[in-house]
Amino acid sequence: MNANTIMTVSAFLALIPATVYVLKPRESRDLGFWAVALVALAGPLGWSLVQLSGEWHTGFSATLWLIVSSCTLLFILTSALTSHGWRLAPLLLPYLLLLGGLAAVWSQAPERPLMGMALDPWLRLHILFSLVSYGLLTLAAVSGLAVFLHERALKQKIRPAFNSLLPSVMDSEALELQMLRAAESVLGLGILTGMATLYFETGRVMAFDHKTLFSLLAFGIIAVLLVMRTRTGVRGRQAARFVLLAYLLLTLGYPGVKFVTDVLMG
Repeated sequence: MNANTIMTVSAFLALIPATVYVLKPRESRDLGFWAVALVALAGPLGWSLVQLSGEWHTGFSATLWLIVSSCTLLFILTSALTSHGWRLAPLLLPYLLLLGGLAAVWSQAPERPLMGMALDPWLRLHILFSLVSYGLLTLAAVSGLAVFLHERALKQKIRPAFNSLLPSVMDSEALELQMLRAAESVLGLGILTGMATLYFETGRVMAFDHKTLFSLLAFGIIAVLLVMRTRTGVRGRQAARFVLLAYLLLTLGYPGVKFVTDVLMG
């Protein structure tokens, strides 16, 4: 077993304790919660930093580990800064475990190292803003999913035990709105820095490839939803559908494109 395989397996295993821990009812963020959350961050983040210690890797597996790391870090910050953000864990952490599993399965997929452009400060900013915006929108989508599950249970007049682990409808909607506003701002910065990178490389400000198109569509949908929330008060499952659609588009534009180019076409 080589070093890369050991690091990949270790990063994946680091996510399991937190995933199991948060599926049991708890009243607060105890010491155990913070311990497993930090372990879940340390594994993927450590492996991502090792991979990026030399050249910038753009492969599907490396991309997924960066996504898992950014989402976990933002979740920990949200848990520390909000009263109910930590309750998103039963939805978020199994999802991140799934992403980690996909990253491990395709760890040997061909990848295209980014050489010269890796030193470009505009590109570095673009990558940073892209990761943060995707992580924030992930949290918004998970919050929207929590709203969807609660409202479906109310409609069916049932009380699933799993729903008791999640934030209430009101708290989930508040988290959703906070994450959406932050994601829209950072996504806008990501689009602008992407335009700057392209301009300094080619003299053009826009390339209408799949990633750009999906990012612009996601940005537009979030903007429309934020306006509708202010003017018409749209909320609940209807708002959650918009959030999940924006998240789907950004997923297609970021890891989705990587999957097609590196796995299907690699």
